Amino acid sequence: MPRPDLRRTNLKAARKKWGFGRGHVALQSLEMFSEEYRFSLSTGDLLFLDQNWYVTHAGLVRLSRRRHCRGIEVQVVPELCNTSLSRYAFRATVYTSSACKGFVGHGDADPSNVSSLVRGAEMRVAETRAVNRALRKAYGIGICSVEEIGSFGEPVPSARESKKLPPQPVNGKNGNYGGPKVRDRLCQLIRQHQLDANLVKSYAVDFCGTKSLREATREQVEAFVVHLADWAEKDRNALLCQLNSYLGSKEGAA
Repeated sequence: MPRPDLRRTNLKAARKKWGFGRGHVALQSLEMFSEEYRFSLSTGDLLFLDQNWYVTHAGLVRLSRRRHCRGIEVQVVPELCNTSLSRYAFRATVYTSSACKGFVGHGDADPSNVSSLVRGAEMRVAETRAVNRALRKAYGIGICSVEEIGSFGEPVPSARESKKLPPQPVNGKNGNYGGPKVRDRLCQLIRQHQLDANLVKSYAVDFCGTKSLREATREQVEAFVVHLADWAEKDRNALLCQLNSYLGSKEGAA
């Protein structure tokens, strides 16, 4: 049975995280997503980026379970693949019932449309994109999935370079973000999971709902570190896709 307070919980979380006013159009869409698809912000089903909602792979998979999806078939499309160029394409078919003929979606990936953070994993990215498109067709979801967002073409440091360079935390007032334990933990996470420090910083600003990281409270940054650690551990590929969405934004805004 759906949780009766999901809509209210999502609206409250969205206002707190992104500062939406009561009449904001994004809240109207969120109400629909809460009631029709039971997407939850707390479990990372939806993300709000560049004034648009995006559904995550995890959110789509959870939806398919709730709707009792009968199966997902994924096949490579060999004529569109070139392994020497790390170019891959997949076709996914979602069967919503035993009588369903299938909803088909295609996904592709190559070094030109993925972040440098996931270079070498183009095959998995292509498969995930195909599954996401098929699931969105099957259940009538009109918003794009965050994993389908390609690279904006902006050069970014490679994972190896990011590992060598420590993140550049900014000490704010009253110790905001300046606590050694919080900063050290964040640096450790970036090194451990080979994340791009600048993209993590951009995500932190968005997560805290502030204009700059200096304005975030220590509690907000601590919450972000916990969130980042949990997501990196559970689904690093999804986290990388989330960070990839910040490639076109101004990095290092403190």
